[in-house]
Amino acid sequence: MDNKITCFYSIKNTNNIEKQFQISGKKITVTGFENLMETRTVRLIAETVKTDYTLIYTGFSLIELGEYALERMLGVVESTGAGLLYTDCFKIKDGIRNPHPHIDYKEGSLRDDFDFGSVLLYRTDILKKAVSQMQENYRFAALYDLRLKVSLLAPIIRLPEILYTEHELDIRTSGEKQFDYVDQKNREVQIEMEQVCTAHLKEIKAWLPPKFTTVDISGNDFPVESTIVIPVRNREKTIEDAVRSALSQQTSFLFNVIVVDNHSNDKTTEILQKISAEDHRLIHLIPERSDLGIGGCWNTAIMHPLCGKFAIQLDSDDLYIDEHVIARMVAAFYEQQCIMLIGSYQMVNFHLEEIPPGLIDHREWTSDNGRNNALRINGLGAPRAFYTPVLREIKMPNVSYGEDYATALAISRKYLIGRIYDPLYLCRRWEENSDASLNVKQLNEYNAYKDMLRTIELNARKKDCADETNA
Repeated sequence: MDNKITCFYSIKNTNNIEKQFQISGKKITVTGFENLMETRTVRLIAETVKTDYTLIYTGFSLIELGEYALERMLGVVESTGAGLLYTDCFKIKDGIRNPHPHIDYKEGSLRDDFDFGSVLLYRTDILKKAVSQMQENYRFAALYDLRLKVSLLAPIIRLPEILYTEHELDIRTSGEKQFDYVDQKNREVQIEMEQVCTAHLKEIKAWLPPKFTTVDISGNDFPVESTIVIPVRNREKTIEDAVRSALSQQTSFLFNVIVVDNHSNDKTTEILQKISAEDHRLIHLIPERSDLGIGGCWNTAIMHPLCGKFAIQLDSDDLYIDEHVIARMVAAFYEQQCIMLIGSYQMVNFHLEEIPPGLIDHREWTSDNGRNNALRINGLGAPRAFYTPVLREIKMPNVSYGEDYATALAISRKYLIGRIYDPLYLCRRWEENSDASLNVKQLNEYNAYKDMLRTIELNARKKDCADETNA
């Protein structure tokens, strides 16, 4: 292995990286740079590296390589022809060392925050070729740009073996981390990431221009103009607040509320029965099936004969911000002539007090490129509303995570999605949220599922683009 690897790291890391990577009596050249995220740094790496393999360490903590870890990584790259190899690791948090597995890379792994870990081993010839194709100069997105270009030249492979240990520096819960990409402090970063992703989609012929199929939404063959859909299971602490919020809406049109009670075994069912006895607008459904996720509950609601023209989301934890939300959303459907509409929401705690990051408005969305950038980010916002006939045709996948994202991707491929950037919704963050504090296994399962959704969507969009070209 002598003189086969050059390791690059950020000099902001003061944890004696040279010592960490010069192990087992093997000589590895170790070089620090001020900022690994800049294109000029990545170009300097490509120009200066003379060894067959290039290792980029993106971390800022103490790291301990496993015995013969680099030899093992080199052997796998040589055997597989990988352009980029990454592995699992241990993370030390609060003095405890735990396994931290990653997930396999797919074509749809387009998130700029995909977790490779901090040890990235590139074949230098692939790295140099990829860098030669980097045309733009970025301050924040260079490694993302490099990764996407490498992915078109050689496989990106995960080795599911724990080959190093490092300290966990970001000790926030998954629920606290998930909104980083919409934090206005990171806006410059997000703009660059979108530019990189857009260029990649154009390169692989999966980018969609802003041309949409139009649908006449003026028909009146519906029992009511709109239906608020609330899937619920075991939310006795919050369901009455949610339903009362829905029923208090003031409109000039008829609406109802369909609550799909997914076999709750606490007091949720009793609470719903009481309210439905008081107000006929509440339709309390208990599905015959016992295998439904949130998406399946949505399908139960929208396929019900009493579902209105527009189906509007309300989660069983949450509240509309005032009594005019669905009136505004229905008006927006007609004003924007869209098939799906997404609003904005305010983050609050259980007691409805505002908490960081505050307003989540997804202003990164644009009518020209929003549906393309949607493949890079992990969500599109809330509350969501749909033109029911189109949603009945597409339907939601029967899962309890990512069902809304899958549906939005499918709709955006063909139809216009409208936006409201004012807060319409109070989103409660508390310990019983399904994504409040995920362990690494759950987080990996969710991320792998969304990467698969993106892979499916990429293939569909490539097909549409090819059909358009050949037409």
